[in-house]
Amino acid sequence: MSPRIAIGLLVGAVVYFAVHRWRSRIRERRMKEARSTFFLRREWLEAHFLTLAGQSGLPRGLAWKNCEFDNAVQFAKDRSSGQLRALVAVTIRFEAIEGGGMEDVEAVSNLRAATAIFYYEQGQWKASSRALFNLNPREAMDRYRHELETAD
Repeated sequence: MSPRIAIGLLVGAVVYFAVHRWRSRIRERRMKEARSTFFLRREWLEAHFLTLAGQSGLPRGLAWKNCEFDNAVQFAKDRSSGQLRALVAVTIRFEAIEGGGMEDVEAVSNLRAATAIFYYEQGQWKASSRALFNLNPREAMDRYRHELETAD
């Protein structure tokens, strides 16, 4: 191998690793920023989640009465889009809507475990109306492992 080719390969490798490290640092900085922003806006996001979920009409015949949010947050990344998500365990209390067909169901007043989902889009956290019932965040990550990966 000629010295010029060897030097060219060496310079190429150095540039490749420098760019890779630079991109990695940018991703880490953005992740840190996103996490900080989530915790700063968390109270508002939780209230917005409850509003959106209550307006969703799901589960049918039930109204969202109360939602308690766990302190822990599981950050995840969508495998296909790279979108950052935050998963938070919640305990939900429903009440039957008059005429909704659930008034006589005794289990309506039982507390329900679920995972609330928030997503990071264009530099801002947004609440979704989506709750994954009967799954805590770790179980949600396991169940949707083909779609989500841990972002911690």
